Amino acid sequence: MLTQNTLTQAHKLKLRWFIAFSSLPLLGVVTAFGIVPQPDTISASLQTVVQEITLPQDKEATLPTSALGNTATFWRNVYIQRGDTITELLRRMNVEDAAASDYLRSDPAAASLRQLAVGKAVQAETSADSSLLALRYLDNQGNQIVIEKNLGSFKTSLLPAQLEQRQFMRTGEISTTLFAATDAAGLPEPAANQLAEIFAGDIDFHRDLRKGDKFTVVYEMSYSNGEPVQTGRIQAAEFINQGKAYRVVYFQTAPNRGDYYTPEGKSVRKAFLRSPLEFSRVSSGFSLSRLHPVLGTWRAHKGVDYAAAIGTKIKATADGTVSFVGKQGGYGNVIMINHQGRYTTVYGHLSRFTTSLRRGQHVAQGEIIGYVGMTGMVSGPHLHYEFKINGQQQDPLRVALPDATPIPNAQKASFQEATRGLIARLGLLRNATLAKLD
Repeated sequence: MLTQNTLTQAHKLKLRWFIAFSSLPLLGVVTAFGIVPQPDTISASLQTVVQEITLPQDKEATLPTSALGNTATFWRNVYIQRGDTITELLRRMNVEDAAASDYLRSDPAAASLRQLAVGKAVQAETSADSSLLALRYLDNQGNQIVIEKNLGSFKTSLLPAQLEQRQFMRTGEISTTLFAATDAAGLPEPAANQLAEIFAGDIDFHRDLRKGDKFTVVYEMSYSNGEPVQTGRIQAAEFINQGKAYRVVYFQTAPNRGDYYTPEGKSVRKAFLRSPLEFSRVSSGFSLSRLHPVLGTWRAHKGVDYAAAIGTKIKATADGTVSFVGKQGGYGNVIMINHQGRYTTVYGHLSRFTTSLRRGQHVAQGEIIGYVGMTGMVSGPHLHYEFKINGQQQDPLRVALPDATPIPNAQKASFQEATRGLIARLGLLRNATLAKLD
């Protein structure tokens, strides 16, 4: 049978081993609890032992912060939110720095930060005491801005954007409107506008669009430091309207000059756009007998009326020379443009003209020339548009429009080589659903 002394010595030995294996050099004092199972037959009294042990210390951990140089810094990334102020932005970046706040709120060099668009990323480097050391972001033009603290003051530097081009693909199907479909497909608005302009000569998006029409687009995006900064040009596109497929590819015929062509090399840019407005609805078509909404009598309506809000931009439908700009009878404010010697377009009921537009001025296709209004003999805001050939009005929605110049014979081989891959990609994507797949 074990004696009381023998039991006490064995308990102490086990307790020392438990302390030895449990002690870590991170704490100055360790309180150890050792539990030794005892046989039921042993009823001897035991004592609880608490022993303070001095552990070796980490010398570096005991040094004051100043001795370590306080070199720890932290990077935080936040995004501009609607209604943000500099104070709120600094709070989210965990910056507590009065000098930085004053500089960012008032210094002209930091104005681009105060003008950042919603969703733009901002990176901040701070010290352990929450002072601001550096701030980096891309401004609204894609330039990299660096704000750094140097000897207690702040300095802003601008680094030109290092742009990288990436290609994206989108497909969509029309259920209501073109814009609704491009939004659903994730196509950026600038690319959606390009899509409408490219096919404007073949498809009247006011009258011809049908539910189930489909489009496929290959376009470029410019990136700077991994962040998208600008929507680039559409490189290839297909639009299936009422079962008929229209395909285009972009090709440069000269440095800094290019256009869209069919896979066969025919220019898709018509000499005239079908409509002078991007998106609207036809409120009154071309007719030889129509009840006039103001006069209440039946008379010919030799043009097309597009219902649109006052101030909607009006585009010249073709290159030409302004022959008249001003007020004229029932037209109200009107612009008349001559094209190629035998064509004339008329734009009536405008609210105003673009600044400095004058008679004899050359205008380019797609150039903004005025804004929708309700001047003259009208019952509501709209644009009255006429298309004349040799002085005779023709239905702008049905008249055959002349084509632009095709690919020159000398460039056909290079055109086919440059666009072969894009044309093949359109064929592969026709039945694919790539919306929002990057």
